[in-house]
Amino acid sequence: MAQLRDPSGRFLNLDGSIPNDLSSVLRWAVVDSIAGRRRKSPRRAAVPQVSTDPALLREPPASGQPARLTWLGHASWLVQLDGVSLLIDPYLSARGPGFSPRNAAVPVRLEDLPPVDAQLVSHNHYDHMDLPTLVGVRSRVIAGLGMAPSLSAAGLQCTELVWWDKVEIGAVTVAFVPSQHWSRRGAFDGNRTLWGGFVIQGSTTLYHAGDTAKFEGFQEIGRRFPGIDAAMLPIGAYDPAWFMERQHMNPEQAVQAFVDVGARHFLAMHWGTFKLTDEPLDEPPIRLQAEWERRGLDRKRLQIPAVGEAVSISPQA
Repeated sequence: MAQLRDPSGRFLNLDGSIPNDLSSVLRWAVVDSIAGRRRKSPRRAAVPQVSTDPALLREPPASGQPARLTWLGHASWLVQLDGVSLLIDPYLSARGPGFSPRNAAVPVRLEDLPPVDAQLVSHNHYDHMDLPTLVGVRSRVIAGLGMAPSLSAAGLQCTELVWWDKVEIGAVTVAFVPSQHWSRRGAFDGNRTLWGGFVIQGSTTLYHAGDTAKFEGFQEIGRRFPGIDAAMLPIGAYDPAWFMERQHMNPEQAVQAFVDVGARHFLAMHWGTFKLTDEPLDEPPIRLQAEWERRGLDRKRLQIPAVGEAVSISPQA
């Protein structure tokens, strides 16, 4: 499938948009700060954390057993099913992007990880593509089109995918699916690499949305992959809305995304680990639970794991 691009070759979203530009970044980061228009909130907050037991992670569940999804903070997950262990957007460095401090501690050491069959990288932003972690793990990387050169330069094997492409990893199939976002690693590479999310299909079907704003693609993902057992959806980094809603979801929009993809379980991510935007670090799950209750959804289907917590997802009967 040919990806949408503008005349200069930059990738576009499904609707033909690129949701970010330098003027918007400068307005938020510089102009609004000087003018005092940005919402003020503490740089740190208490978030739930548990100790991750390396012995629990050592063996991935066998085929037909419940999948094990361990939240490692931010958008990072260790996903284990059908004898396969996958890391998604792994970030296990001691500091956050741009040398900012982590709010939530690293829950597991690199040396305590099990053998990893592949690392899935949703896009090249520094809070999702942490080269020290990727190199430390050393497993091959699955990522979007255009990502191989920078990963190969770091000594990593990379398989590039475009949206809806699939690759087999052991007994599971990994599909790269659209998201509403953008990419940039340096000053001159804006939107030269493709962003997206992942659907992992084995005895259970799991969806990791990557970084994304609300968009109609959620319904298309649900149509192409019916019966998603669990959706890992971002709920943080949404304030101020005028800027962030073109690239991230707020908790209420994340609930709608969950409904649109038709998943059985909601697993919250992308909050509490790094102070990226203006809302309080501990606000997203409060808003998420309030929206869940407002809609009258089944509380058993909502999971807000602690950093380091492993969640079991059983296959559908």
